[in-house]
Amino acid sequence: MGRATTAPTVLLVEDELLISHLVAEWLSERGFAVHEATSGDEALDYIDSGGAVDVLFTDVNLPGNMNGAQLAARVRAMRPELPIVYASGRYRADEIAPLVSRSVFVAKPYDPADVCTLLARLTNG
Repeated sequence: MGRATTAPTVLLVEDELLISHLVAEWLSERGFAVHEATSGDEALDYIDSGGAVDVLFTDVNLPGNMNGAQLAARVRAMRPELPIVYASGRYRADEIAPLVSRSVFVAKPYDPADVCTLLARLTNG
């Protein structure tokens, strides 16, 4: 008998609900557990409440008090080991400088299959 493994949990932060739901569905179908948040504040509340997260996948443009880059910096301070993936259709990686250490940038539009492969690699899934 093989040992049971827990699905890696992706904290998906995307304010465009259609995009969020489509990506969450793709990830779920490929074995990830997904928690969706629509703002940086909501994502931080989830982490502060002890919610499971193995990788943060955040859009850069977010409503509210912080953008995705600011969210990444705050999350990195809380969870130094957590893989972080940024996504943006408006900005390039060099326009968000400095990206937090050990993070990855994905340009929109992206291929969800490529994102699944990346997240699996980052979570050793």
